[in-house]
Amino acid sequence: MSQNLFVGSLAFATRDDGLKAFFEQIGEVKSARVISDRETGRSKGFGFVEFADEANNQKAIDALNGKELDGRPINISLAQPKPEGGARREGGFGGNRGNFGGNRGGFRGDRGGNRNFRDTGNSIRGF
Repeated sequence: MSQNLFVGSLAFATRDDGLKAFFEQIGEVKSARVISDRETGRSKGFGFVEFADEANNQKAIDALNGKELDGRPINISLAQPKPEGGARREGGFGGNRGNFGGNRGGFRGDRGGNRNFRDTGNSIRGF
């Protein structure tokens, strides 16, 4: 599998074809993809580029990192592979600090929310 480039700080107006055209000044681009939100379709502000020749990865980083694309300076680095299973975080929805509440309270969070909850291990009791 070839190494992709991660491109961050993209303008929300940047689309796949514009990203591809920008990187083609370095060499032949195999694919260019701006990541968008599944529900809204709005760009998440980052994307990935794959060159036909991996030698162009470092050339692109050296030549284009910090340059403007659609009015915003972009950040370019080698993409990190996804962890096994595709999950990016540990600990479910709350990161590694609790279940659904993260560090802001909510269900089993570290601060606030459900402070009186005691897990007895076999049922929800103890209010």
